Formats: sequence, C-alpha cells, structure tokens
Amino acid sequence: MKKTSLIAFIVVVICFLISWFSKGGLFGGDGAMLDGFLVTVAAFLTLSILSFLYQDNPFYKFAEHLFVGVSAAFWMCMGFWSTIVGNLIPRLSEGLSEWFMVPYIEYDYNFFFWIPVILGLFLLMRLSNKHGWISRWSLAFIVGTTAGLNLIRYLRSDFINQISASFIPLLVEWNGIGDFFSNLSLSATGQLVAMLANWVIFLGVFCGLIYFYFSKEHTGLFGKASRVGIWILMITFGAAFGYTVMGRISLLVGRITFLFSDWLGLIE
Repeated sequence: MKKTSLIAFIVVVICFLISWFSKGGLFGGDGAMLDGFLVTVAAFLTLSILSFLYQDNPFYKFAEHLFVGVSAAFWMCMGFWSTIVGNLIPRLSEGLSEWFMVPYIEYDYNFFFWIPVILGLFLLMRLSNKHGWISRWSLAFIVGTTAGLNLIRYLRSDFINQISASFIPLLVEWNGIGDFFSNLSLSATGQLVAMLANWVIFLGVFCGLIYFYFSKEHTGLFGKASRVGIWILMITFGAAFGYTVMGRISLLVGRITFLFSDWLGLIE
C-alpha cells in the first residue's frame, strides 16, 4: 500500500471513531456502531468522488465503479419488478401471478402482450457471439419508438408552445394616457410593466431570429438588430448555465453539510 493511500485510510478510520463516539460510542449500543459505520462509508464515498479535483486516483475509481454498478443493479431490479412483474406477468399467466403474489388481470387473449417478451428475448441474444445480430431488431424498435414519441412531445413543448407564447399583446387599452397618469393605480402599473415585458420578449425573439438570418449581410440597421440578438442569446445561455451551476452548488452544499454535521458533528 502506498504511503498516500495508507494515510488516507488512517484518516478515514480516525473520522469513523470520531463519528462513532459522537453517536454514543461504547454506551450507545449496537445501533451507534452501525450508524457510525454507515455514515463513515457514505463520507468515504463522498470524499472519494471529491478527490478527483486533485487528480485521478484509485479511491475515485472505486467510488465511480461502485456508483455505476449499484445504479445499474437498482434500475434493473426496478424494471423487473415494476414492468415485468407489475405489468406483463398479470396479463399473461395466472399461475405466474400467484407465484409472484401479484393480482391477475383477466383479459381476452391478446398476442400483442407477447411482443415485448419476444423483443426482450431478442435483446438477450446480444450475449451470443453467433446470434448477437438478432438484438439489433429490438434496439431498432426501441430507438425508433422512443424517437417518434419524443418527437411529438418535444414538438409540442419546445416548438409549438414556444411559438404560441411569443404571440403576446404589445399594447394595453386605456381610456387615455392622461387618464392613466391621473388615476395611477397598482393594477395600471402592473399593466404597464406587463406591456414593457411583452415588448422585451418580442424584440428579443425578433432580434434573435435576425441573427440566424444569413441571406442578407448584417450591416446597417439589420446588423445592429443582429448584434442585439447576440446579446439576447448570450444572456439566455448565461442564465441557463448559471441555473445549472447553482443546482450543482446546492448539491455540493448538501454534501459538505453532511460531512460536517452528520459525520463529524461539528455543526448543528
């Protein structure tokens, strides 16, 4: 064992003892020992992942492979018990339903229920070197079906709804500009702010589309609108990136809080 690995192991053991004693130590019963061990394992895996910030190392590789393996096993079990046992078996066999202790669903015989069984068996042929090509039929069906369903879903959410959300009123009907300023109220102010926001959205969409219009040279007024479109795009990308970073920062804060609170007990 390398010197660095030995030092890291000793540090983890010392922190485990600190966590154990903070939860009751020798007088806390078997539960304190188990809690301290589980918390220390979680802290070790957390520190192993964070150690990649220093350099690639065996601790990081161990935690990474453990995470991938446990995740794959978990979702395989979830898929088996929720999809195969929960949906397929109750529609195919009453005997298997009783064996798995799930309620049998009485249906008239339908051959279409056997199609996922056949495609699933085709997928398992991937394990065979000689007949592995058969699995491509199942993969083609999965990829094609998923692409077709997601095409309609994203077409509605990211295209049609985006276009319909751009059709917004740019003017608000008042009795007169003098009447507006003489009877300035919270509702009227809200209408003015909403109108200004609609104008910002309209100009942002319009200038952003101009930036992607390459059939005309971006000069003069057209070029200025194109540069405004660049600013709009950069602000949008920056806000999206900042939102993503803040989400990751919240995860980091959660893990640091776990280390200093649940593991070491330094903060309440």
